[in-house]
Amino acid sequence: MDKYYMGIDVGSVSTNIILMDENKNVYYKKYMRTQGKPIEILKLGIGEIEDELGKIDIVGVGVTGSGRYLANIIVGADIVKNEITAHAVAGLNFIPEVRTIIEIGGQDSKIILIRDRIVVDFAMNTVCAAGTGSFLDRQAIRLGVNISDFGNLALKSKNSVRIAGRCAVFAESDMIHKQQLGHNQSDIARGLCDALVRNYLNNVGKGKEILPPILFQGGVAANVGIKEAFKEALGEEIYIPDNYDVMGAIGAAILAKEEVKKKGKTNFKGTSLCKMDYQVNGFECDGCSNTCEVIEIKEDGRILARYGDKCGKWSNTINNRDSKLA
Repeated sequence: MDKYYMGIDVGSVSTNIILMDENKNVYYKKYMRTQGKPIEILKLGIGEIEDELGKIDIVGVGVTGSGRYLANIIVGADIVKNEITAHAVAGLNFIPEVRTIIEIGGQDSKIILIRDRIVVDFAMNTVCAAGTGSFLDRQAIRLGVNISDFGNLALKSKNSVRIAGRCAVFAESDMIHKQQLGHNQSDIARGLCDALVRNYLNNVGKGKEILPPILFQGGVAANVGIKEAFKEALGEEIYIPDNYDVMGAIGAAILAKEEVKKKGKTNFKGTSLCKMDYQVNGFECDGCSNTCEVIEIKEDGRILARYGDKCGKWSNTINNRDSKLA
């Protein structure tokens, strides 16, 4: 039976799950909206793997994303890594000489600078929506255009309209003004692509030395208008990997493969975890003036984990119990 490594990227907007073979080829991938229910979505995604592929040999699991610690508790990961490391590892796997990674997702964007295969700097934008995919989604709806057609529409433009891109609210009102002046849709779409790229370079990429080869990943890499806007702004070729939308999960799977090779076994609980019943409760600790909000996760009534307490009063009881059982 072939062996596979699973990579899981749990973000605020999407949860991505991939299976990678021994040669680092992506055998299976699944993109799901997180919908504020990461545990249910994880269970659903892993359950669908079992339904679609039957019994397969998953020999290692890596998790990343803002929900990585929660995912680790549920699936039993072999390695837990931040998004910067995961995206860098996946990017280096695609282009070993890569020196700049541009990553734009639905809710945030980041830049990663790599020199001699080592991450030397990075920056993230998690505050303003103007440099993210959700901004484009919203404007596409306002233009009455399907987001999948938005990039091609922008490429038809002969005369880009300048739209204020520093803030999502101002950009939207500026776009409406340009519509009222009678500018055509393709010129406005191109203007929005230019505005997003300008916002990204002025905020996320500010002061950074953006050197080629440049890799563009994240969901927004599907938009050819944005790719062309980056190419024009930077004067460099922009490379997009085949699996641009799940690079975080790919990086997590590659790291899991390396980790399992070192320790010789996996912590993965198996695809049957989709049948488990998980309960999540929150409570406020009144032990001191911090009044920490503690999250408690139970698996079929048994306490799996507690976290959120600054002093470790609640989380350490679980850690101590597990060390005695080990």
